[in-house]
Amino acid sequence: MKAFTLARHQDTPDELWLVEHPPVYTVGLAGRAQHLPRRSDIPLVPVDRGGQITYHGPGQIIVYLLLDLRRLKLAVRPLVRCMEQAVIQLLARRGVEAHARDDAPGVYVEGAKIAALGLRIRNGCCYHGLAFNVDMDLTPFEAIDPCGYAGLRVTQARDWGLTESMDSLAAELVENLASALYRRIRP
Repeated sequence: MKAFTLARHQDTPDELWLVEHPPVYTVGLAGRAQHLPRRSDIPLVPVDRGGQITYHGPGQIIVYLLLDLRRLKLAVRPLVRCMEQAVIQLLARRGVEAHARDDAPGVYVEGAKIAALGLRIRNGCCYHGLAFNVDMDLTPFEAIDPCGYAGLRVTQARDWGLTESMDSLAAELVENLASALYRRIRP
């Protein structure tokens, strides 16, 4: 992502990358020691996104957004809202009421975080993205203060009755993101 972003020029197309990571904790540039894992069996990787610490693992959809924000005429806050809305819409179509919070980026269902966000902006372009918990082992979150919030509960789509495949949910999430981002600039 970093190399792609550094090599971009004004005509480089934007990309959305879908990935699923093996178990890993990632700690962002704002990471603090008191939030780090209280276990050592899962690797801890420093990354250059904003934010604190989170966990990634199988059963979680990760979408990396490699976007030219200048070309999109998009500031960071509206981008974050687009990302949150993409998840909120996916859940709403299935009868799950979710919301964003002004004080803590991400998507929440009944106070528990179901999607985390983290971005890096460089030369007017962004990379990193969002992680949507679908059907995963949530116990690694218990060893950290997710996103730097002690006691923050974490949830997943399966706990709210979503039984669709990861591929199906990922495709809809990408469609929601693309629609939210590009309807701003294209008919």
